Amino acid sequence: MKLLKAYHYLFYKLYKFSEAAPSRWWSEWKASLAIDVLIFAVLLSAGGYYTVISKKDMLPVSSPKIAISLIVVAVVGLNYFIFNHRDKWKLFVNEFEQWSKVKNRIGGIIVWVGILLIIANLIFMFYLLSKIDWQQYR
Repeated sequence: MKLLKAYHYLFYKLYKFSEAAPSRWWSEWKASLAIDVLIFAVLLSAGGYYTVISKKDMLPVSSPKIAISLIVVAVVGLNYFIFNHRDKWKLFVNEFEQWSKVKNRIGGIIVWVGILLIIANLIFMFYLLSKIDWQQYR
């Protein structure tokens, strides 16, 4: 349950970040999209590490376009039903608005460090992929 609450808090911080931008329209959709991108970065990293370790394609299926499409639909659909369906995001925003300023600041630091770690992990995974001599595995 704590993981789900952390997921909601991630949405809240991204929502608040979107609200602070000059263009405040559809902040809840921008926050959902940002979470989708972060999830895809984590999945891409996991697939990349699989490729680095096994020296095999990360999608060993006959039709990778269909597999990728199913993953995209699953992630976007799940986030839609968690946050945007029937405006559930408003409940999360109201809940976290009640937190103390110190608790929100500490949570914000944890969220932004986590986001930076996900991005750094993705960059590192691409670096590892670039070091593989693919000619010997073909």
